Amino acid sequence: MDEWKSGASLATLKLRAKLLAITRKFFADRGVLEVETAVLSRSVSTDVHLDPVNAFFGPTSNSQRFYLQTSPELQMKRLLAIGVGPIYQICKAFRGDPSTSRHNPEFTILEWYRPSFSLTQLMEEVEEFAEATIGCLKIPKYSYLEVFEGVIGLNPHKCSLEELEKFAHSRLDIAPIEIRFSEYLDLLMTEFIEPSLPEYCFLYDYPKCQAAMAVIENDSNGNQIARRFELYCKGVEIANGYFELTDPVEQLERLELDNVERSKKGLPKMPVDEKFLAALSAGIPKGSGVALGLDRLLMIMGKLEDIDSALAFSINRV
Repeated sequence: MDEWKSGASLATLKLRAKLLAITRKFFADRGVLEVETAVLSRSVSTDVHLDPVNAFFGPTSNSQRFYLQTSPELQMKRLLAIGVGPIYQICKAFRGDPSTSRHNPEFTILEWYRPSFSLTQLMEEVEEFAEATIGCLKIPKYSYLEVFEGVIGLNPHKCSLEELEKFAHSRLDIAPIEIRFSEYLDLLMTEFIEPSLPEYCFLYDYPKCQAAMAVIENDSNGNQIARRFELYCKGVEIANGYFELTDPVEQLERLELDNVERSKKGLPKMPVDEKFLAALSAGIPKGSGVALGLDRLLMIMGKLEDIDSALAFSINRV
C-alpha cells in the first residue's frame, strides 16, 4: 500500500515552493496586494458547468448548507467595491468534477484583479507572469473567430445551431441528445481546435454565449463578442481572464439564466450571492481579472504528465 506516500517528489515539492515565491515576488514588485477571503460561503457560482462541493454544519436535523468555493471571485470583487485597488490571492478551490490527469477536485488557484486595466493590458501581464515562471516569451494571440473559422469554417458569432450540429455529426460519433449551442462550441474546440493550437497561445474575444462574467461588446465587424481570454500552454487551458462585468442588473439576469439552464439539465439551482450583487450596486471599478491554475502551471514547469505528481496528496491519496 503506497497511497500514504506523497504523489509529488521532493524535487516537485521544492519546485512548488519556488513557484509560490516567484508569484509573491511578481506581485509585490508591482504593488499588488495579497488578500485572503473565506473558502466557505452560503452562495456559490451558478455556472452550469461547475459542480460545487457542499459542506454542512450543525445537527443533521437542522444543519446549515455551505459551499466550498469554486473560485474566490465573488468575495474578491466585494473587496474591490471598498476600494482596495489591485489585489491577488493564492488559495484552494473545489469543483466536484471527476479526477483526471489534469484535474483534482481540490486545486490551487491564483486569481488577480486589475482595476483600470484593459483586457489587452491584463494579457500582457499574464504573459509577463508566464515568462517569470516558465520562461515563455512573446506568446501569440489569436481571436476565437480566427481559430474557429480557420479550422471549422464557420463564424462562431453568427452561425446557427444547425450548422454546428451538421459539422459535429459529420465528423464525430455523437449520441442523439440535446446539446446547447455553447456546448457544441466547446466540443468542437476540444476535438478540433485545441490540437491545432501552437504550444503557447492566447485566445480572446469569445462568443457571447460564453461570456460568463465578462463584458459583451461589438467588435469592428459587428460580431457580438465576450471580452475574455484564455491562455493555453502545451494544449492545456491554464488561465481564464475577463474584462469584468460591473452592471448589477445585467449580472443578476445572467445568474438567473444560469439557474434556468441548470434546471433544464436536472441540476440543482444555486443560491444567488446577494452580497456580491450589493457590492456591484455599490460600485466596482471597471477593470480586468484572471484566474490561473497553479497546479497545471507546476505540471508544465516540472514536465509532469499527471496532476497527482504535482500535488502532495491528490483526491486518491487522502
